[in-house]
Amino acid sequence: MRVTRSCICGSDLHLYHGLMPDTRVGSTFGHEFTGTVEEIGPGVQSLKVGDQVLVPFNIFCGACFFCERELYGNCHNTNPEASAVGAIYGYSHTAGGYDGGQAEFVRVPMADVGPTVIPPDIHGDDAVLLTDALPTGYQAAEMGDIQEGDTVVVFGAGPVGIFAAKSAWLMGAGRVIVVDHVDYRLEFARRYAQCEVVNFKDVPDMALHIKKMTDWLGADVCIDAVGCEASGSAMQSLAGRYMMVQAGSATALHWAINSVRKGGNVSIVGVYGPTFNAVPIGNALNKGLTLRMNQASVKRHLPRLIEHIQAGRIDPKAIITHRVPLEEVADAYHIFSSKLDDCIKTILIPPHARDARAVASSTVH
Repeated sequence: MRVTRSCICGSDLHLYHGLMPDTRVGSTFGHEFTGTVEEIGPGVQSLKVGDQVLVPFNIFCGACFFCERELYGNCHNTNPEASAVGAIYGYSHTAGGYDGGQAEFVRVPMADVGPTVIPPDIHGDDAVLLTDALPTGYQAAEMGDIQEGDTVVVFGAGPVGIFAAKSAWLMGAGRVIVVDHVDYRLEFARRYAQCEVVNFKDVPDMALHIKKMTDWLGADVCIDAVGCEASGSAMQSLAGRYMMVQAGSATALHWAINSVRKGGNVSIVGVYGPTFNAVPIGNALNKGLTLRMNQASVKRHLPRLIEHIQAGRIDPKAIITHRVPLEEVADAYHIFSSKLDDCIKTILIPPHARDARAVASSTVH
């Protein structure tokens, strides 16, 4: 497939920062991409050369026990040596060793079940955000089992957290609060998702603050959209990101468990490693919480999300702040990782997909 757009995802930073130990020299990153079908294998029946497609970040067979239940991120056949994670494009050999789409061309296995032809009325920038970020945020809200009028707290104002906040309204939330520590991200979330925001640097005790905001009950639903690179706790950062004695910093997960009300729901889409994390599971037990988590089943959500876009209920491309030529990917990673230039979401454009309207310079807003 000839790539037309790819994205840098927050999960790519785990590779960039060396948190995935099985990332091998020569691996191609990138699990969010769209493209044009350039060539098809002899068994492919559902696509033809020239089709414009979006490709879910999970690689799945469509026929195993899990795929039949639309748990596409848990496919049993595409990453058979793994006991936990399914197969993901460009996400180390732990996730199957498949090369990703931050390139000019990419090989797409299981092509009859994975790629989706982009509807003619869906903008290319919207399509590439349907490969991961929007479905993951949407599933985060879905797994929270939001009821009419619920108070929802989202930890993390990156693209997934912003989409989770936006999706919470679609599912009937009565109040949505987003927590982060970067002011420009919080301001973006406030405007895009019409939500309240909290900068945790201004709050001495996060759980206590959320309880104060919710009549001392706690939120009905808390969403961890951060994962293993969370800031906010020196001890967690030391243990997770620097000493590597646990699978990342679990700060946001602690806050979610401790901020939600008794009997509430915690949804986890922030990525953690497969090994040990110090998590307050006793608090979750004693509070009677429901915890749900998984990699997003992108394919399952696409029909509904495409309908939302076509109806104007959500505008995914509005979160794109930077369009960068593929050959300047190193600079793009630096900007995104360091949260420079008010960066929210970066799109990488290969040379063959560029024109004057697509990329005028390395950091076009």
